[in-house]
Amino acid sequence: MADETKTMNMIEAINSAMDIMLERDPNTVVMGEDVGFFGGVFRATAGLQKKHGKTRVFDTPINECGIIGVAVGMGAYGLRPVPEIQFADYIYPGLDQLVSEAARLRYRSANDYICPMTVRTPFGGGIFGGQTHSQSPESIMTHICGVKTVIPSNPYDAKGLLIAAIEDNDPVVFLEPKRIYNGPFSGYYDRPVEPWSKHDASAVPEGYYRIDLGKAATVREGEALTILAYGTMVHVTRTIVEEMGIDAEIIDLRTLLPLDIDAIETSVKKTGRCLIIHEATRTSGFGAELAALVQERCFYHLEAPVERVTGFDTPYPHSLEWAYFPGPVRIATALTKILKD
Repeated sequence: MADETKTMNMIEAINSAMDIMLERDPNTVVMGEDVGFFGGVFRATAGLQKKHGKTRVFDTPINECGIIGVAVGMGAYGLRPVPEIQFADYIYPGLDQLVSEAARLRYRSANDYICPMTVRTPFGGGIFGGQTHSQSPESIMTHICGVKTVIPSNPYDAKGLLIAAIEDNDPVVFLEPKRIYNGPFSGYYDRPVEPWSKHDASAVPEGYYRIDLGKAATVREGEALTILAYGTMVHVTRTIVEEMGIDAEIIDLRTLLPLDIDAIETSVKKTGRCLIIHEATRTSGFGAELAALVQERCFYHLEAPVERVTGFDTPYPHSLEWAYFPGPVRIATALTKILKD
């Protein structure tokens, strides 16, 4: 039953979502490098091939362009492929297929064909993966017209959002923050956060449920300022705000495209201040789009300039990974500044 819950980490919740969709929909297939027999580099697809068979869950060559290209064709012919790209850093060879084919198919065919494809991929830092295993390319994905971009921050949301993404008739890029695959972490390397959020988001219904795309979640209510975050940064932000005793409202965006601008606007008009936090690089990061939208819609309610705390405009460091992350010092500095203005 859907209302019977089980404690899951994010990997287990994502696995459960695919398991349910493979069971419910014979057109759903899971594909990617090592996703079949081995169960994926992070074990997100463990056991699915054994349960559902090699024609439903199968390995592919090491060819990201080919993986996404084949998935586009599958989607056009009625399947619902769920390709996995092992790391978001590897998705770039497949961008031509994603941008020129998947995103355009509905439009160029006058709605005769659709591409119900969900590209799953781990993104962001947190595992000392260095430059080629830690990138956060979400702003690139949101720049593609016709592609939806989803980023969960906890197991409950991950399962419900992934089911909704697989059922969606348009292509979705589902970015999974690898730092919190196995549990939440604060703004420090070794300090976990429990529970996941305001509700116990590790208690995940075992059955089918969905969370509609385009709906943000308020994970902490407050009056002093609004903080916009997603993925790992939701937990980092919450820890620092609570340690500082600030009455901040934290909005977990959950989906960047479509964006729940109404929830953002309502919160910022209430608080009069807005801080945006993401670990991707600053220049042309998604925070710039958020800042522009807040400025356009909430200008006369703002009591201080919109602030951003982001990753640096540098290649991702290996040994200095946590210095790259927005952490306690930089976030506390931004909070102090915005609340003084």
